[in-house]
Amino acid sequence: MAPVDLAKISSNRLKNAASGENVELGSLWREQAVVLFFLRRFGCQICRWTASEVSKLEPSLKANGVALVGVGPEEIGVEEFKAGGFFKGDVYIDEKKKSYKDLGFKRYNALSVVPAAMGKKVREVSSKASAEGIQGNFTGDLLQSGGMLIVAKGGEKVLMHFIQDSPGDHVPLEDIAKALGISVSVQAGQRPQCNDDVCTR
Repeated sequence: MAPVDLAKISSNRLKNAASGENVELGSLWREQAVVLFFLRRFGCQICRWTASEVSKLEPSLKANGVALVGVGPEEIGVEEFKAGGFFKGDVYIDEKKKSYKDLGFKRYNALSVVPAAMGKKVREVSSKASAEGIQGNFTGDLLQSGGMLIVAKGGEKVLMHFIQDSPGDHVPLEDIAKALGISVSVQAGQRPQCNDDVCTR
């Protein structure tokens, strides 16, 4: 994957899920550094668990002038996602999925999504989510993958560009803090042991 061209993607449009306002992606890092968490979909159980994990950093991010932003590829499920309180940052929607495409977040096809969704990483995180009472559903675009982009204030540089290989992939909290050069005192959720009885979400 080629390096992220911030100048190119900064004009991509996102819709604020709360206000309905359309903003340029680049406006999110104009005044402060930002952690952009791109969800596969709002109903995804693993995305919800990852959102709750990343949200553990929100107080430390805020104290260090860093914004936490979640982005979904469609409106389906966004109200339930917000009502569930899974994420502590602002939520946006990339209706055209342009930023997903520009950042190299792949799309599965009908044949590749099944083995990906049944992989060990997915089952482990799904088990952890279930143990914490986080459920999911199968509404919306099941084929989109996600990732994370961390950008320095003013778009000075990309601090991290993470692309999911498996739906169960996520960035450890300590790696996010390290990319930003901040110290945090949070306890990350323990990765569960795989359980064959777990149903993927």
